[in-house]
Amino acid sequence: MQAAMEISHRYCSSELESYGSCVSSHPSSWQHDCHHLKVQVAKCTSSHPVIQKIRTDCSQPFSAFEQCLKENQNSVANCSDHINKFLLCAESVKHPSLGDAVPPQA
Repeated sequence: MQAAMEISHRYCSSELESYGSCVSSHPSSWQHDCHHLKVQVAKCTSSHPVIQKIRTDCSQPFSAFEQCLKENQNSVANCSDHINKFLLCAESVKHPSLGDAVPPQA
């Protein structure tokens, strides 16, 4: 997951920041108001092999997390179990060598 986060931040930082700001600014309506920014983040990150592999291998826990967010828009803390399951899955994904794409993990 560290690799995916590094790649996402390196290549899509402006999209991620815009989306995060929108979510923070619209706590009760972010799902609707920030959708276009979420799409921009997805488009930006979709081309990288590590992120593609995580999306493929962890689609079920991520879908469950997204569904939880939709059902708990005013109390996203209720979805902590869902995000933890997704993060565990993402951390277990084996990815091809990244070379110099991200710093080595310690």
